[in-house]
Amino acid sequence: MPIVINLDVMLAKRKMRSKELAEIIGITTANLSILKSGKAKAVRFSTLEAICKALECQPADILEYIEE
Repeated sequence: MPIVINLDVMLAKRKMRSKELAEIIGITTANLSILKSGKAKAVRFSTLEAICKALECQPADILEYIEE
């Protein structure tokens, strides 16, 4: 898939664990894991907004397009 999820990178930069982020944004750790692995078919803008707010970043810091 040409869309790469760099959520692990941002979590590491912010020294935050997945479980902590999931609690802050109000989703399950299982759903966050699906998003992190790139297996999610979609992401709600409200979820993306919550992630960006919690990690103090921009959507482009998390989502990246790489042509195959």
